Amino acid sequence: MKKIVVIPARLGSSRLPEKVILDLAGKPVVQWVYERALSANYIDEVYIATDSERVKEICLEFTENVIMTSEAHQSGTDRIAEAVQSIEADVIINVQGDEPLISPEVIDQLAGQFDENPDLQMGSVKTPISKVHDALDPNVVKVVTNAEGYAIYFSRSPIPYPRDLFDSLQGVELLPEDLKYFKHLGIYGYTKDFIQKYSQLTPTYLETTEKLEQLRVLENGYAIKMVETDYSPVGIDTAEDLEKARKIMETLEV
Repeated sequence: MKKIVVIPARLGSSRLPEKVILDLAGKPVVQWVYERALSANYIDEVYIATDSERVKEICLEFTENVIMTSEAHQSGTDRIAEAVQSIEADVIINVQGDEPLISPEVIDQLAGQFDENPDLQMGSVKTPISKVHDALDPNVVKVVTNAEGYAIYFSRSPIPYPRDLFDSLQGVELLPEDLKYFKHLGIYGYTKDFIQKYSQLTPTYLETTEKLEQLRVLENGYAIKMVETDYSPVGIDTAEDLEKARKIMETLEV
């Protein structure tokens, strides 16, 4: 089973323009993503999908695996669906272009699910939430799963809602140990057949209400297997995030 990573790298960004090509410890952000994805044990190849000639030129300095896509795509999933049409692969892992410290082990965890479950069409990743602020923050997407680890729902709201405990959480920093929340991480895996099917689905009510494209999958009756990890992502959305990543890089052997 051939597994590849595709990194959607869009130049436009509302909060931090051109973030995927900003310098981070001597390399563009997207190059760090590429190299860390390439070091995952279960991944055969890594590609970058972009609609920007500038991003393409920069990426061609460190890899030939750059695919130009349409500017019309509304999501990274749609961009990847176009990009992989001409690539021979069984499983595609979608890793965001602004995650320079992405864990290769997490990529392997997700990719390995497709070996363990031949019928799996789509998977993603979750990590435990320990702070009350994160559980309540609408920018932190929460996920709840069933007994077999498949997603029941994703939301910007605190799910589950602790009816009997909610008032007691006000002003508290850490969640009680018996109150479990999970943050959804934007790393996805799909079979090649399924991502093509997914990209053809019409946007749904819950998806457009919550502004979460993965809800389109659930609303259409498909399953998403969630892999649990302790990995805490360091995405680059602001200048402060970039500086934080620089400081982390200084402490690592990179």
